[in-house]
Amino acid sequence: MSPPSRPRARRPSSKAKAEAPAEPARPFVAHHLVPPHELLTEAEGAAALKELGTLAERLPKILVTDPGLKTDAKYVAAREAHEPLAGRLVRIRRPSATAGEAVAYRVIIDHLGE
Repeated sequence: MSPPSRPRARRPSSKAKAEAPAEPARPFVAHHLVPPHELLTEAEGAAALKELGTLAERLPKILVTDPGLKTDAKYVAAREAHEPLAGRLVRIRRPSATAGEAVAYRVIIDHLGE
């Protein structure tokens, strides 16, 4: 067996890793496949339910911790202000090849289960 053609690089010691400054926390960046979510006000939610002709209990649910909600600045501000978000509606707009844009609504819930 022949010796390697070039010398091996040295691995940094554990001391060098400990002395390196910690990187700042990276802000949330939405994936390009995550459609924009929009937190609706109480009035907008009531108008949407009236337009749909349904009750909020009949809409699909979304957890308050869902990462897709972080795409909306209003949601982030409401979460930081510790506003109650359970029961509020979220509008999700997805691009659609046939309709141009598909709109879906979700109700925010705190936890799974009844």
